[in-house]
Order: sequence, then C-alpha cells, then structure tokens
Amino acid sequence: MAGLVLVGVMVLLAVWGIALYNRLIGLRNQVSNGWRQIDVQLKRRHDLIPNLVNTVRGAMEFERDTLTQVMEARARALSAVGPADAARKEGELSQALGRLLAVAENYPTLKANENVKMLQEELTSTENKVGFARQFYNDISTRFNTSQQTFPSSLIASSLGFTPAELFELTDAAERQVPSVDLSMRK
Repeated sequence: MAGLVLVGVMVLLAVWGIALYNRLIGLRNQVSNGWRQIDVQLKRRHDLIPNLVNTVRGAMEFERDTLTQVMEARARALSAVGPADAARKEGELSQALGRLLAVAENYPTLKANENVKMLQEELTSTENKVGFARQFYNDISTRFNTSQQTFPSSLIASSLGFTPAELFELTDAAERQVPSVDLSMRK
C-alpha cells in the first residue's frame, strides 16, 4: 500500500513538473513572438523613414543636418541587437524624427504636400503599433520572468536553464525628453 502511495506521489510530481515546464516553454515562445512583432513594426518604420526624408529633402535644403541626423539614427537603429540596445537606438531615432517633423511644420509647401501628409500619417500609425508591440512584449516578458522567479516554478526554471527575458525600456533619461526645436533660424 505504501508503495502505491509513493508511486502516486511520484506520478503527481512528474505531471506537475511537466506542466510547469510546458508553461515556461509557452511563455518563452510568447516572449519570442512579442519581440518578432516589435521587429516587424520597426522594419516598417525603418522602411518609411527614407521615403519621408526623400520627400522633404528638396523643400528643406538648408535643413541638411536634420535630415542627416535622421538617416544616421535610422542606420544605428537597424544595427540594434536585443531589446535594451534597440530601446536606446530607437529612442534616438524617435528624437531625430520628432525634430524632423517639427521642422517640417515650418514649411507651408510641405504641410500642404499630400505625400508628406500620407507619410506622416503612416509613420504616426506605425509609431502607435510599435508602442503597442512594446507593451505586449514587456507584459509577456514580465509574466515569463515572474513565472521563473516564483516558487515552485523557480526550481524547475533554474535547473533547466531558463533565463529572464530582457525588457524593452528606455534607460537614458534624455531619451524621455521631448525634443526642443528652435525655428528662429538664428545662428
């Protein structure tokens, strides 16, 4: 009789361990999917930027520095590796884009240009999608990390080599600041 109870307890522990393991695998896959969703939206963003820059380039001839900064920030963002690096570089790109859009507002021909309007709307829509994708990624990453760190899941997670997911966050306080744009054209 004691042998049957022991076998029953062992079977329950095995089923419990398998269920915890499968839960951690499911969460890890959701984290991976969340990052891929961010990646898709960032690619869309990176594809839109050259079109916007090329559209406004002719009208903003003396704003070459602004256009160059946007394209350089885009190039850095394309080389990002992992959520922390991407957050930092995408923050820089967002600041450069903000300056470009603010400067573009000072040009009546650009404000009236349908291509510029369409690209700005597409970029705004994409920025919103990036924000939602980041939120989803951070939410699922937090669930995954919490699941790994709480008892008794922590026993399974640590013994099977699960590692916490990196959150997508801004680490530089300057990236949180709204860019200031001076359109007075004073030197």
